[in-house]
Amino acid sequence: MSNQMPEPTVPESAWFKSSYSSGEGGECVEVADAVGTVHIRDSKVRSGLVLTVAPDAWAGLLRLAVDQTV
Repeated sequence: MSNQMPEPTVPESAWFKSSYSSGEGGECVEVADAVGTVHIRDSKVRSGLVLTVAPDAWAGLLRLAVDQTV
């Protein structure tokens, strides 16, 4: 038996890119909000792995990112 969780099924319309993304193909992530989870993926590898975290974890990561850029 595998310990791997199944990939989440997230409709393409649910994904959005960071407002910091350029249209020039730079490094970027896409995020999709779902009930009780936040899904994160590489915008250049849409069929790749998806990281799924709790909303509290996502909010903490965003706070940390903001604190590091100030």
